[in-house]
Amino acid sequence: MSVILARVDQRLIHGIVVTQWAAYTKAKRLMVVDDEVSQDETMKAGMKLSKPAGTSMSIINTETAINNFKMGKYDNHTVFLLVKEPKTLVKLIENGVKIPKVNLGIIFNQSGKKQFTKMVAMDEQEQADVKKIQSLDVPVTFHYVPNEDEKKVEIL
Repeated sequence: MSVILARVDQRLIHGIVVTQWAAYTKAKRLMVVDDEVSQDETMKAGMKLSKPAGTSMSIINTETAINNFKMGKYDNHTVFLLVKEPKTLVKLIENGVKIPKVNLGIIFNQSGKKQFTKMVAMDEQEQADVKKIQSLDVPVTFHYVPNEDEKKVEIL
């Protein structure tokens, strides 16, 4: 089955992901793909402590993710994929990782970013990356928590 949902969330693993999204997706593997976090043993250990019972967790870099998917390592898994930035998803998709849907959860507002929802602000590069994901026939929505309505992302 593999990836069932990808989420852009700059906090990666946190309460909402663990208590709401993991249950909603029924994922058996939470997968964080981030080149920096994958090298930080302290951060990885903290994230792994919060994983829900009965699930596995991977915290890996982009290249490892691409290689593992190509080798079929997750073919029999249900994977909820978490990244900090849309550009990571672009790289994964362009390298053959099948992603059925992307949800924009939390992208912090910083200087120079355009606010789209209460929880999502994007700079020009992030907007371009979201457009690229959409051009690759992957639907993208704003969706903070599962029990709220999702909204289709429309970037002009």
